[in-house]
Amino acid sequence: MSGETAGRRSIEADREAALEANRALYEALENGDQEAVEDAWLGADEADDKGGVVCVHPGWPVLRGRAQVTRSYMLIMANTEYIQFILTDEEAEVQGDVALVTCTENILSGGEAEEEGELGPLVGGKVVSTNLFRRTPAGWKLWSHHGSPVLTSADEDDED
Repeated sequence: MSGETAGRRSIEADREAALEANRALYEALENGDQEAVEDAWLGADEADDKGGVVCVHPGWPVLRGRAQVTRSYMLIMANTEYIQFILTDEEAEVQGDVALVTCTENILSGGEAEEEGELGPLVGGKVVSTNLFRRTPAGWKLWSHHGSPVLTSADEDDED
């Protein structure tokens, strides 16, 4: 096997590992697993409560540092009865120890129930996300997340 072929295989393995790390974040959110969500991000040795990681949820201000980012996910999970992410358009590019992963989050979540003890309606939405990962000894860890809502034709009709 030539060095070029081995290099391509290594880059492809890195791309797949970054995509898998990306999917693990969404799986942790679906499962309401706060520990796994925190583990998806850079650890305390690379990020502190004031910086080192950045997160922008759709409609939110920029969140910086592990404390703000972790708190945001806790709030989302505490206030969401059900959430499912169907990821499409997944792409990963790797340059050295940095991986850029883009995807479309097709989100299905449970709306608020009208009566206690009943399930609420399911609500759908789309978000385009850019997730930046860094390679660490523990694998690919999230450095930055930016989600931007996608307007659908129904959204555009509402504006008229």
